[in-house]
Amino acid sequence: MKVIIAEKPSVAREIAKVFGATTKKDGYMEGKGYTFTWAFGHLLQLAAPQEYGYYGWNVQNLPMLPPKFKLSIRKVKTKAGMVDDPSVKKQLDIIKGLFDEATEIIVATDAGREGELIFRYIYYYLKCKKPFKRLWISSQTDEAIKEGFRNLKPGTDYDTLFNSAHCRSQSDWLVGMNATQALSLSSGNRAVLSLGRVQTPTLAMICSRYLENKNFVPQLYYQVSIQPDKDGQVFKAISVQSYKTKEEAQAIVDLVQDVNSGFTNGGHIANVEAKPRKEPPPLLHDLSSLQQEANKRKGFTADQTLTILQNLYESKLVTYPRTGSRYIGDDVFAGVPNLIEKLKEHPDFGKQATVLSTAKLNKRSVNAKKVTDHHAVLPTGETPYQLTPDKQAVYDMVAGRMLEAFHQDCIKEITKITVESGSTFMASGTVIQTPGWRAVFNDTDEEKKEEENPTLPKVQQGENLPITDKALLEKQTKPKPLYNEASLLKALETAGKEIDDEELRYAMKESGLGTPATRASIIETLLKRNYISREKKNLVPTETGLSVYQVVKNQQIAQAELTGTWEKRLEEIRTGASVADFQEEIKTYTRAITQELLREGKSLKIAQPVAAVAK
Repeated sequence: MKVIIAEKPSVAREIAKVFGATTKKDGYMEGKGYTFTWAFGHLLQLAAPQEYGYYGWNVQNLPMLPPKFKLSIRKVKTKAGMVDDPSVKKQLDIIKGLFDEATEIIVATDAGREGELIFRYIYYYLKCKKPFKRLWISSQTDEAIKEGFRNLKPGTDYDTLFNSAHCRSQSDWLVGMNATQALSLSSGNRAVLSLGRVQTPTLAMICSRYLENKNFVPQLYYQVSIQPDKDGQVFKAISVQSYKTKEEAQAIVDLVQDVNSGFTNGGHIANVEAKPRKEPPPLLHDLSSLQQEANKRKGFTADQTLTILQNLYESKLVTYPRTGSRYIGDDVFAGVPNLIEKLKEHPDFGKQATVLSTAKLNKRSVNAKKVTDHHAVLPTGETPYQLTPDKQAVYDMVAGRMLEAFHQDCIKEITKITVESGSTFMASGTVIQTPGWRAVFNDTDEEKKEEENPTLPKVQQGENLPITDKALLEKQTKPKPLYNEASLLKALETAGKEIDDEELRYAMKESGLGTPATRASIIETLLKRNYISREKKNLVPTETGLSVYQVVKNQQIAQAELTGTWEKRLEEIRTGASVADFQEEIKTYTRAITQELLREGKSLKIAQPVAAVAK
């Protein structure tokens, strides 16, 4: 009997349906010589401190460094306290019975770090010794599942992936458990103050930006605007220089020669620069970039987008969602024309799909070397049917981005006109000559939003134009905006470094905070623990969050770049780097931050007790 284990019941049922297995049993399905069982996500977790002999919360126990980690059944809260989840115990017993009878075990949990961890923890907890094979697919379509089963991989091929996942799990336990107890005990506030390897630097980023914004003192400055007239078409030009005082700016205003003063040639066209510019299409979506777009377009939280995308994946409509890649290989690219063909009937994208079906496709997103476990998110070609508005919106973002990514460059002409009139003034404007990829969604160009002139007239260098109006502009400097989910996700990709270029951001993803698959849960964790709250679209710290930040802001645990380097190390472990070296580094780090927090936590004052769970 071959046993196939999936991550959740719905996925197991879909795989069973492909095999034609329909007999339902308690905790599994069977038929055609196969048995299909499932987990419910993480059935097992690293054991709590008391299972290693660290009883109660006691400074003498710190730092807690178990010589060997144990696995424990997932807990649920009851009147009697935290107990093993009875439904998990029951399912583990069913899985054990099936594994004991199996002639072959096939792993069909999600093809990624967490999916591997879910299976391996079950496998090791049950002390199973049987070899297993791995199903590795990027789509849940029937054909993808069949193809995956024709090409099963030896389970040992994914040992380093498990090592990476296990190291991540251990480091989260060591840092989270020790830091949380150290801060909570030393503060004396009788509150559980949760800290974590990734959540704390994320909190630090939110708090730092909030305080910077709140304490920002705007500085007044002045500019001068003029409005030259070219054959009845008036345009606006702004002084190149800014002025600290109103008097300086007014002196420039007074120098401007305008029509009302009797001058007809008040503005001299000193230079005209018109340059074509190619704007390449955006890369395909990974999870993080899709979450950012969904937040900007629809206000969806990162967690909402992940949930919707996972549902679309399980409904066979999109490829694997928890990917960190924005590229595809040539093998996948070969199927893109067919995917585009199937969008010809789409009510919004049909016209552009038709255009692309006969065009040479842009290959900016095609690079097999930049694809790791999974390629970028794509539609599968299956036809969506009666989707809810939210699901349709996310599906359209995936499908629309595919059309954008393989479309032609957007060709712009950027014009800059330099006008001399007592001072130097500049007018700029952008004309889109060939929309290319921008025709898919017809979004307003961000650059054009900030321009003073929708269009500019044709002018010649050396011309003198009448000036119809002039004005003194009072402006003030602005603080960096508060983080919203889109901008925070973007910042987490680069551990807080402000990088707009999407290819450069992608190159830094291994040093970012968390992974595309975990960033949504980081935000939700901070919200659940009352460290941050949502104010409209913004993420702002609570009093509790600010209080914790004030204590940890100069400690190692709050440093985004340091934590980001761990993600890079975990990725290196996935490709074969030393596990032992990383574990020793984490233990050394844990000892250091525990001592820092025991020392500094005494300064923490919180007005209200906080109920939070250490993780």
